[in-house]
Amino acid sequence: MDLQARQQDDAPVPNSAGSDMPKLKAPAHACDCHMHVYDAGRFAPLRPGSRMQHHAGVTEYRLLQKRIGTSRTVIVTPAVYATDNRVTLDAVSQLGANNARGVAVVHPTVSDDELELLANGGIRGIRFTQFDPATAVTTPDMIEPLSRRVRALGWHVQIHMRGDQIVDAAELWRRLDCAMVFDHFGRLPQPAGAGHAAFAVIRRLLENGRTWVKLSGAYLDSKTPGYRDTTAAARAYIALAPERMLWGSDWPHPTETNKPNDAVLFDLLAEWAPDAATRQRILVENPQNLYGFAA
Repeated sequence: MDLQARQQDDAPVPNSAGSDMPKLKAPAHACDCHMHVYDAGRFAPLRPGSRMQHHAGVTEYRLLQKRIGTSRTVIVTPAVYATDNRVTLDAVSQLGANNARGVAVVHPTVSDDELELLANGGIRGIRFTQFDPATAVTTPDMIEPLSRRVRALGWHVQIHMRGDQIVDAAELWRRLDCAMVFDHFGRLPQPAGAGHAAFAVIRRLLENGRTWVKLSGAYLDSKTPGYRDTTAAARAYIALAPERMLWGSDWPHPTETNKPNDAVLFDLLAEWAPDAATRQRILVENPQNLYGFAA
């Protein structure tokens, strides 16, 4: 191996603390189901200054994959790009159709031709991020009409809302007849965790067979060192529907000024799901089923 290759192997991962490797070994075809790509040089953000991340392109993300051992990924269009999904389509293309899928952000004005273009580019869902209404790109009234349109494509709607917002919209979730994915544990506030009313709402939705939860962003609502207060909620979700749990890194951690250690975040999965067969489901089989990766 030449010097340049060795330097690449030893390169630290931007937007990730520490340099240690996870203790948990990822199985073959493990998927990181939630991350973002930023590339201001090639794709100017539509919302400058809105948590723009630097050194957060595909090249840097490959270093994270090497560190934690994942080989598949789901790229989610970040808020700085609003409804411009080109950066996500480009990242899917760079990482390859066998190993990458995308989640887009659209408005009801999106045309059928645009949706077809997104589908051909590897998009498999649309996201509604509304935990902060003042900065949100979408609005709650967009969810139901867009859900009907993407259902015909076999896509899902992905929801990033606070736990209290999820509770307030409980009737909306019951009306939707497409697959739903709740980001980041459904943003259950700590220390309530699984005792919060949002968990009860999501628990009922998990029973319908079309609802999924991303065990990601443990740091977003954690109040304890090492994010250990998320374990009870993670285990409760897994016990309810292990076949519809997903794991995601949330790299490059756009909400965080002090970036978390991705090895620590990945190792939490061993605590949440001590059984190797369950982790195989979460990291490999479930992403195959939801995003259409090859078995």
